[in-house]
Amino acid sequence: MTDRSRLVPMVEGLAETHVLVIGDAMLDRFVTGSVDRISPEAPIPVLHVGHESVMPGGAGNVVRNLSALGAKVTFVAVVGDDAPGKELCDALAREPGVSTVAVTDADRPTTIKVRYVAGNQQILRADWEAKGTLSLATGDAIIAAATDAVTACDAVVLSDYDKGVLGDGRAAELIDLAKKAGKPVIVDPKSDDFGRYRGATLITPNKKEMSRAAKTDLKTDEDIAAAANASIDAHDLGGLLVTRSAEGMSLISAKGGLHHLKAETREVFDVSGAGDTVVAAVAAMIGAGHKSEDAAAVANVAAGIVVGKVGTAVARTGEIVAALHHSDITEAEAKVLTSDQAADRVQQWQRRGLSVGFTNGCFDLLHPGHISLLQQARAACDRLIVAINSDESVKRLKGEDRPVQSEAARSTIMASLGMVDAVVIFGEDTPLELIQALRPNVLIKGADYTVETVVGGDLVIGWGGRVVLADLKDGFSTTSTIKRMNESSE
Repeated sequence: MTDRSRLVPMVEGLAETHVLVIGDAMLDRFVTGSVDRISPEAPIPVLHVGHESVMPGGAGNVVRNLSALGAKVTFVAVVGDDAPGKELCDALAREPGVSTVAVTDADRPTTIKVRYVAGNQQILRADWEAKGTLSLATGDAIIAAATDAVTACDAVVLSDYDKGVLGDGRAAELIDLAKKAGKPVIVDPKSDDFGRYRGATLITPNKKEMSRAAKTDLKTDEDIAAAANASIDAHDLGGLLVTRSAEGMSLISAKGGLHHLKAETREVFDVSGAGDTVVAAVAAMIGAGHKSEDAAAVANVAAGIVVGKVGTAVARTGEIVAALHHSDITEAEAKVLTSDQAADRVQQWQRRGLSVGFTNGCFDLLHPGHISLLQQARAACDRLIVAINSDESVKRLKGEDRPVQSEAARSTIMASLGMVDAVVIFGEDTPLELIQALRPNVLIKGADYTVETVVGGDLVIGWGGRVVLADLKDGFSTTSTIKRMNESSE
């Protein structure tokens, strides 16, 4: 077993972990499209909007990352008494394993960040937010909610975006609360004064935040280690995990431990939200009882995954396991995704301005008719997802003697085709639920259907997509092939 592969069972076991997250919640909205002209009204680009999506941001992105790792999460956050607050709570409710205690403050708007993206480039961000002191009642409600939740959790995360939730001494009060309950506390800091987080088990500043706290430009490994040790001594910290972008990470512990981790090599699209991924992975690992060195190693892999995506993203368990096992995972195997992984992949593609196509079928005994359909499907979009009926679903549709090949075999063969970008297995008789979850831009079926009879066609057209009917190649059918095989064997 390699040193990296020994981490796999640790990552797969994170579903048993329960993490309490307290911090500044936001609503992240992404408006993506293309730019092909300048406005005649002002020297600014005109964005032709193609897709919009919303998700929890700020501390909510830590929650999303923990959920993606399979952990249970209790989230204590403040929202405004407004429509975005409800939208944020609804988005959090869709995250598996997440329970949100939303403290409503009618005097503060819900923080919203809207990013306008053309291709891979963010061209504008618009913010609605309130900073500063919370009301006494709101602050007391946060502490009360944390007090109720702390005993049931394995670790506590304080996600500080400096919007007020952890101000006015609440960070110190929450750290003291967690320590008395015997729970480790992991802090993602925004304050230049690390004394605000006195007594925390681990804090995870980036290099810029570490430099601001040290009041000097930190350039070398030695500079980072010296500044971290000074903060540990001054503020009774258990350790620091300093994230350093392309330079990797440095883990410095109060016991004198020093570990430098090289960055995971991959194409970088967007570093936003990578810090949230790091604190989530570290908290889940430490909450599960693993050493901080192993927690940092997993966090480093997770961060390498999310920077290869666009926008605030998450690293899912399967992706981390695949990265840890990357020398043993074939390219085809890496294309076979769960529905959650596929939804995440679709959002990343669409934020890059790529059109996503979807087609489905049993694909038992792949033949030239299938290949023709897939070629036409791929020609109609930038990225193609193929949904394959599970074995049980095929039996219900085709009979007890089908499928000839298992879902594992069929998905592997499909994923090995160059025109296919992702494969998802679904267990329902129709792919309607999967289409609703993935929201593709193009839906492709054979010309033996009409636009009106294609399952999910009305949904895709409703959100601005289209249905493509592919020409069928005569003379090829899995059923007829099986019949000929049976006749020849008699």
